[in-house]
Amino acid sequence: METQQPHSPAHLKPDPVPEPSAGADKGFFGAFAINPAPLRISRDYRLLFLSQTISFFGSMMTFVVLPWQMYQLTRSSLMVGLLGVTEFVPTITMAFVGGALADYVDRRRMVLMTELLMAVSSALLVLNSLLPHPQVWVLFLFATAIAGLNGLKRPSLEALTPRLVPADLIPAVSALRAVGTTLGGVLGPALGGVLATAAGPAVAYSIDLTTFLISLFALWMMRATPPPLNADRPSLRSLIEGLRYARSRPELMGTYLIDMNAMFFGMPMALFPAIAIKFGGASVGLLYAAPSVGAFFASVASGWSGRAHRHGMVVTVAAAIWGVAIVAFGFADRLWLALLWLAVAGAGDMVSGLFRMTIWNQTIPDHLRGRLAGIEMVSYMSGPMLGNAEAGIVASIFGIRTSVVSGGILCVLGTGLLALVYPAFWHYDGRAGLLRKHREEAERAAMVGPA
Repeated sequence: METQQPHSPAHLKPDPVPEPSAGADKGFFGAFAINPAPLRISRDYRLLFLSQTISFFGSMMTFVVLPWQMYQLTRSSLMVGLLGVTEFVPTITMAFVGGALADYVDRRRMVLMTELLMAVSSALLVLNSLLPHPQVWVLFLFATAIAGLNGLKRPSLEALTPRLVPADLIPAVSALRAVGTTLGGVLGPALGGVLATAAGPAVAYSIDLTTFLISLFALWMMRATPPPLNADRPSLRSLIEGLRYARSRPELMGTYLIDMNAMFFGMPMALFPAIAIKFGGASVGLLYAAPSVGAFFASVASGWSGRAHRHGMVVTVAAAIWGVAIVAFGFADRLWLALLWLAVAGAGDMVSGLFRMTIWNQTIPDHLRGRLAGIEMVSYMSGPMLGNAEAGIVASIFGIRTSVVSGGILCVLGTGLLALVYPAFWHYDGRAGLLRKHREEAERAAMVGPA
């Protein structure tokens, strides 16, 4: 296999982490507080956190405004739905390509270049919106482009983080990132919707463009991140190597399959507009926001995650909580109760996501991190997309409540079945996974020689 010459990442090592104080003197609330150490000890991580929190907020505005503009131009729900179709293929395809590139190039530069192209796409959406007659084909074109660029970016972004902070602080990194994304997931769509209706889509796209410019400056300020030792040249063979590695690790397969199962069977969001009718049409926004609210509270109270080591068990239980909450949501006849159960579901999904991210970043060797990040992206993107289709099909045949309740039940049953099929995942201990990663990286370093 062709390889690139090794580079030394010594300059990327963060400052030593101070020993944590005993948990006994933190008090009850302190035990749940997020650990800010990653932000404190790593300048590059601070810049990356700022970059991605801001750009995600802007991207979530476009996430709402683009389909809204499509409907305003066409008055067709079919055309809005086709936006999702055009986004699915480039997202999944480019995730694999981006994963292979992330293990061969400077990951910071990869994120920088893809965000630059995404900023250009936002600028062109602004210009199209300012035309007397905005073009529908432009919306399709740049929805596809942004989806593909995001697929290229995400693996490098995911693989970059473990290079910036010590492995034992990955749970804290996961929690910090969760707070940023849940805030963006609540505030971005809300502001985007208000601006699109009150001031027009060009204003919302302009704010997204501004967030990209701020993000690009923060990324430019970061230091370079040379490729891993003896990096594998992107090829079909290198992609297959990543797939084989994932398949050989039951704890990784468990994270992919449990999340895909939960999202495929227990994803009811496509039914929210119809469900909102019985609660009053205006409640549809509350239904969409409720899971993010639960996820936000779960993330801000996730300090305990750094002290939990049975990661596989936590992921499994959290996925089952999602399913149980979706069943309860299906039976809820009052709006406040429906919102409560959706918030519980969102909290369960957030806990699952925190620990899945920790497993990925604490256990996968650096030279494979990009390719595995591509596989991860396929797993967490395809589940919700296909799950919404599944929910709609079942609802059209058996009714809305049957679709929601049966999906939640199948989610719980599938989660239990996967725990039985992958007992190593249920018993997985994060400390053992971290030791394995150190051993595999040491063996590779010894094989390829010093930088």
